[in-house]
Amino acid sequence: MADKDTIGIASDHAGYELKSALKAELGGLGFAALDLGTESGEKSVDYPDFARALAEAMKAGKFSRGVLICGTGIGIGMAANRHAWIRCGVVHDETSARLTRQHNDANVMAVGQRLIGVETAKASLKVFLSTPYEGGRHVQRVAKLA
Repeated sequence: MADKDTIGIASDHAGYELKSALKAELGGLGFAALDLGTESGEKSVDYPDFARALAEAMKAGKFSRGVLICGTGIGIGMAANRHAWIRCGVVHDETSARLTRQHNDANVMAVGQRLIGVETAKASLKVFLSTPYEGGRHVQRVAKLA
């Protein structure tokens, strides 16, 4: 069973600064952050490698929810969704964070450092982690994603 008190987090170079801020926010919210890289914003790296690292760690049961960051959130989110056990939603604000959980049972959120401010990202993270899946009319749709 996956650790519910640990959140996986990873980024490419374009998301490194926001990843650092969200790691600190996770600690403030009472979660442990399992950082799967990258270790700096200095060197260009490929976002699919970090999406894969998060996906594989999730599959291994190290955590049940994750956060991915790149320049836009789009590329790293697309890479994450190539893994059948991942339901990653690109989040731009608190509303998209809430709806991706309520309607899509997302287990990973992706954000873009170039598109979202730090405070909005922190608020979105809090909403993502505290919003339950509604189930009901969404169950059939989410099942089709598998």
